[in-house]
Amino acid sequence: MSTSDVGIDDLPIRDELRGKSPYGAPQLDVPVQLNTNENPYPLPEPLVERIAERVREAARGLNRYPDRDAVELRTALAAYLTRTGRHSVGLENIWAANGSNEVIQQLLQTFGGPGRTAIGFEPSYSMHGLIARGTGTGWISGPRNDDDFTIDVVAASEAIATHRPDVVFITSPNNPTGTAVDAETVLALHEAAQQAKPSLVVVDEAYVEFSHRPSLLPLIEGRPNLVVSRTMSKAFGAAGLRLGYLAAHRAVVDAVQLVRLPYHLSAVTQATALAALEHTDTLLKYVEQLKEERDRLVAELRAAGYEVTESDANFVQFGRFDDSHGMWQKILDRGVLVRDNGVPGWLRVTAGTPEENDAFLDAVRELKKEQSA
Repeated sequence: MSTSDVGIDDLPIRDELRGKSPYGAPQLDVPVQLNTNENPYPLPEPLVERIAERVREAARGLNRYPDRDAVELRTALAAYLTRTGRHSVGLENIWAANGSNEVIQQLLQTFGGPGRTAIGFEPSYSMHGLIARGTGTGWISGPRNDDDFTIDVVAASEAIATHRPDVVFITSPNNPTGTAVDAETVLALHEAAQQAKPSLVVVDEAYVEFSHRPSLLPLIEGRPNLVVSRTMSKAFGAAGLRLGYLAAHRAVVDAVQLVRLPYHLSAVTQATALAALEHTDTLLKYVEQLKEERDRLVAELRAAGYEVTESDANFVQFGRFDDSHGMWQKILDRGVLVRDNGVPGWLRVTAGTPEENDAFLDAVRELKKEQSA
């Protein structure tokens, strides 16, 4: 065989990775891109200037390793959560990494791994399963209601009792459906998980700033096996920063440091995140605008005759379609890129600027008229 013909399956990779596809979304050159749940608003100029100042200061010390414990950053993240999350946390309760995906990876490296399993209630964030497989953790697809994509507490608790997983993922608001999970459901699943093993329960709140519901952060009090993960990619409009973090009992923070790579957060990343946290109030005003646009998308899609899942995130799942990918292509042909999220019969659109949302709504209204003609 010529080396030019060698593919992934010709390499001695792990069996559980064979036939899998990497995570990703199409990045196509179209006028309106509403497929990756990014915040559409560029960072305000005063924040850009502050980032430059902080990075310039950090650059003077780039010949030295960064603060491996990110003390200043974790302290600032704790202050942000205490102010917005209805629960007081300190430096010892916070851990940060390169995006919430690395946070999840570190948790699975610590609490999962070969011979252990994790469960998520699908459809949900596909990276949970992908990272589980990447860490050698067995993945279990738990049940979710077909009609409204909520979690059936009884069925989910039974799945936990049956499979006795080491890690339980609960995503609120859920990606790709946008549905939020109430505190009672989390507590019930946490109780089921503790009776079964006990297990670590991870509440993924990547989109919580867009939710009508308060954060589930207060639930970590008195529950050392409950973790809340967050990101600065969405509400902070900093997807390019790659900064995620968790809040948990200090023992969890100590535990993940057993697997973290040395100096995993660069000095530049820490400086940029600190600058963004200084402008929290300004950035959260953009969140309020996006929540209004999200609610407008829901109302207009329903008025046009589409079915829409209740959304607490910065995106909306809409349908239902006999051929969701065909519908995706028709919308794309009109210059708007949405997400074919893999849920049969449904598509997902990110809330963009008013102008971007108008272009999307014009496209789907036109398509609905064509279908009715």
